[in-house]
Amino acid sequence: MEESKKALIVFQKNPVLGKVKTRLAATVGEAKALEIYMLLLQHTYKVINQLEAIDTFIYFSDQVENGLEEMFVDRVKFKVQNGLDLGSRMKNAFEEIFQQGYDQVTIIGTDCPEITVELINQAFETLDYSDTVFGPARDGGYYLLGMNQFIPHLFEQMIWSHDRVLMDSIKKLDLNRNSFTLLEMLSDIDNEADWIKYKKTLSQTI
Repeated sequence: MEESKKALIVFQKNPVLGKVKTRLAATVGEAKALEIYMLLLQHTYKVINQLEAIDTFIYFSDQVENGLEEMFVDRVKFKVQNGLDLGSRMKNAFEEIFQQGYDQVTIIGTDCPEITVELINQAFETLDYSDTVFGPARDGGYYLLGMNQFIPHLFEQMIWSHDRVLMDSIKKLDLNRNSFTLLEMLSDIDNEADWIKYKKTLSQTI
């Protein structure tokens, strides 16, 4: 049996002062928020470079960052997000990558410092028998979404950035008889409380 062609989409905001981690910046300041965002990016890039047999497409929010090519292995390509809101941008990215002939496509952001190579590999393994896979986030959203077929209704008529995004997504799948699997729950870094909590767990594991 031929091995599935796998692709990882990474949605990244361009690291511009005042444009990233705005909820975090509201309490720690824009400079500190950008510094934390750069740490999250470094972790995400490190994970990407350790993936095997998975092509990665980094979709930037505004424009492709110059000089990144030498930071990555050959399997990483750069694109720009296209769409009016998060849902349309994700939908367009999934459709574009599926149209390139991939069988399994997964998307992550750059806000989850607990994401690992093992988790991403597990997500793709799950897609051998499940239509979709979610990595649930503690805030009610998800840090990862994968699918083995293009399911556009997952992104349509959705309200984003609230605590029922995952539940609303699952309802859409149930209505259309699509199967889903959940990975372990992790935390995104959205505000100062998230960052403090993550630093505490980090100090306990060192």
